[in-house]
Amino acid sequence: MGTVVTHAPATEAPPRGPEPRHGPVKSPRSAALKRRGRRENLAGYLFMSPWIAGFLLLTAGPMIASLYFAFTDYNLFDAPRWIGLDNFSEMFADPRWRHSVRVTLWYVAVGTPIKLIAALGVALLLAQKRRGQAFYRAAFYAPSLIGASVSVAIVWKAIFSDDAIVDRTQKLFGIGVGGWTGDPDLIIYSLVALTVWQFGAPMVIFLAGLKQVPRELYEAADVDGAGRLRQFWNITLPMISPVLFFNVLLETIHSFQIFSSAYIVGGGAGGNACGPADGTMVYTCYLYVQGFENSRMGLASAMAWVLLVGVALVTAVLFRSQKRWVHYEEGGR
Repeated sequence: MGTVVTHAPATEAPPRGPEPRHGPVKSPRSAALKRRGRRENLAGYLFMSPWIAGFLLLTAGPMIASLYFAFTDYNLFDAPRWIGLDNFSEMFADPRWRHSVRVTLWYVAVGTPIKLIAALGVALLLAQKRRGQAFYRAAFYAPSLIGASVSVAIVWKAIFSDDAIVDRTQKLFGIGVGGWTGDPDLIIYSLVALTVWQFGAPMVIFLAGLKQVPRELYEAADVDGAGRLRQFWNITLPMISPVLFFNVLLETIHSFQIFSSAYIVGGGAGGNACGPADGTMVYTCYLYVQGFENSRMGLASAMAWVLLVGVALVTAVLFRSQKRWVHYEEGGR
């Protein structure tokens, strides 16, 4: 008889319970991770809350208020009255406003390049190993810490006044132009000298950039017979061009915002706040005159927003131009 092979009866699968109406049940681990993430986010927002409150109350709030005041007649004492674009029309037609724009542009175009050239030149000297290097770096950086103070501006005004150090030094060389602070044509040069004296901050940034230039490039250039000037033009400048762009951008924005030194050297309270014959009539100085001396906060707010737009346009032009002369390590521009 043949062997009869029998198959075990298939076991029936146990009946499944009803599917949950709201999808699969979440594991306790994932729920705990989400609770932990929410607690970490809450802690982060708590640590950021002082900055957020300061930004809303001291930056965003005043900016929104000034944007509204720019379209009103507001003198700090009476309620603002809506006048539309009248402040802007009056501003563009004001010859003193146009003069302040010219003085500011001249100051930015002259002072910023000279300051950066001085910073780069000193940085090239300090990048070389020599005795007392740390002392020289601190000494050249110190003016950047105190240069923007009112006390330094007062001393600077005294140095460039009549029969002071600068005037006496000029007389030794037969130059009898007198003190710079009393001459409408020369007083702006004293401001340029003050800003150039504060080259310490961009100098430190240039030093950091010079430290990143590979020494092998200079060694290869020496083998090829390239001189110092050619090495500077073909190696140093392209390699530090991102740092140069950063300094140009930062110092240009700072130059547009000059106020305290122009106000103090120009005369300040009790005299012509913007220098003799408006010699130091930079944009922010005239904005101060309109807002706080003439109590025309609406017009001053309009001037402030025009300055903001102008600086934004200059910044956009600088960013657009970097594609032509800024070289990055990846080889792009």
